[in-house]
Amino acid sequence: MSKHALITGITGQDGAYLARLLVDKGYEVWGLFPRRSTDTLWRLRDLGVAGDVRVASGDVTDVSSIVRAIEASHADEVYNLAAQSYVAASWEQPLLTGQVTGMAVGCVLEAIRVTGLHARFYQASTSELFGLSQEPMQSETTPFYPRSPYGVAKLYGHWLTVNYRESYHMHASCGILFNHESPERGIEFVTRKVTDAACRIKLGRQQELRLGNIDAQRDWGFAGDYVQAMWLMLQQDEPDDYVIATGRTTSVREMCRMAFAYVGLDYSDHVVVDPSLFRPAEVSVLRGNPAKARTKLGWEATTSLDQLIQMMVDADMVRVQRE
Repeated sequence: MSKHALITGITGQDGAYLARLLVDKGYEVWGLFPRRSTDTLWRLRDLGVAGDVRVASGDVTDVSSIVRAIEASHADEVYNLAAQSYVAASWEQPLLTGQVTGMAVGCVLEAIRVTGLHARFYQASTSELFGLSQEPMQSETTPFYPRSPYGVAKLYGHWLTVNYRESYHMHASCGILFNHESPERGIEFVTRKVTDAACRIKLGRQQELRLGNIDAQRDWGFAGDYVQAMWLMLQQDEPDDYVIATGRTTSVREMCRMAFAYVGLDYSDHVVVDPSLFRPAEVSVLRGNPAKARTKLGWEATTSLDQLIQMMVDADMVRVQRE
C-alpha cells in the first residue's frame, strides 16, 4: 500500500518540488490549503502535479483544521513547510512572522500528538538560525544567533520540534536548510530578482536592478536536490537534525555576474547598490557543513550554482518574453 503524506506550504517552492518527488515515489499526497481568492497553484502546475495532489482545507495556525487534515489524509508523514519565509518582510511583520513561522509549528506538532496516528514529522528549519555565525562553517553543533524576526521565529519552531521529540518520543526531525533556489522561487527573493532583471534588461524591459548588500555571501543550492534530503530524514530509523547545504559560498555580487554574463551583459553596468535596501541587522556569510547528511543520509547536492542560475535565467526569459 502507498504511503500518505501531508504537506503544509505545498503551494510554495519547496512544497511543489516535494509534492512532485513524493508523487513520483507513489505516495498519496495531500496539501494543507488555506482558501485564498488568488491563484496559488501555479507551481504545482509548473511541475506537472496539480492534478495528483489532494486538498485538505485548513491553516497552520488552526489546530482543529490540522487535526482534520491529518485524519482525512491518514498521514504517515507530515512535512511542515508553511511559513512567512521572506526575511526582509519579517522586520515589517514581526508578530505575524512569529505566529505563522514559529508558533504554528506547535499547532502542527500538537495535532500530530493528539491524533495518535504516529505520523513522522519534518520541520523546515533554516540557515538563518546561525545568523551572526559563531563558526566559519556551520554544522548541527554550531551555536545559533538569529539576526532577524524570521530567524528568531524559526528558532522557536526548531527547538519546539526537538522538545516534542524528546518529550513524546515523536519521530520529528529538523532540516537546517541553507539557501536553495529554483525557477519556482518567489520574485521577492534575491536570486529570482537577479535572474528576472537580467532577462528584462536584455530584452529592453528595464534599465537597472537595485539591490542591497551585494557582498553578502550565501551557500546556494537547488531546491529539487534539497527536498530529497527532507524525504530521506523521515526514512531513518531514528529522528535527528541535519544541515543541508553545498559547503560552498558565493557572494550576491558574483551571482549577479553569473546571471548577467549568461545573457551577454556586464552586471556592473546595470546593478545599483541601494543603501535603503540594507537589512537592519545584516548576515554577512553563511556556509553549511553537510558532512552529517552525506554520511548518515547518503545525500549531497548534485546541481552546481552555474547550472542553477542558467536554469533560472532560461525559465525567466520564457516568462518575460511571454508577457
